[in-house]
Amino acid sequence: MRSRYSAYSLGLVEYIVATTHPNNPDASISLGDWRQGITDFANSTKFLGLTILEFIDGEEEAYVTFEAVFNHTNMKEKSRFLTIDNRWLYVDGVFF
Repeated sequence: MRSRYSAYSLGLVEYIVATTHPNNPDASISLGDWRQGITDFANSTKFLGLTILEFIDGEEEAYVTFEAVFNHTNMKEKSRFLTIDNRWLYVDGVFF
């Protein structure tokens, strides 16, 4: 989670794409539109902090609950990650 937050803050679009699970809804849109959406979000957002609230680890599935602080809002999410080829990939999340 920390690496993805950092990647968003640095505008590392390819890292976000590479660490997203194929079952994530964003993976179903055109790659160009997805990349542009990431870029637009990164360029229009000031990233002010990330706090990990809970981490639940499993062999193939893990959950991270976090709070992120941006210039325009706070966001709290429980993210779900699945592993493929020993790599954890972001699948989806539930917002609070």
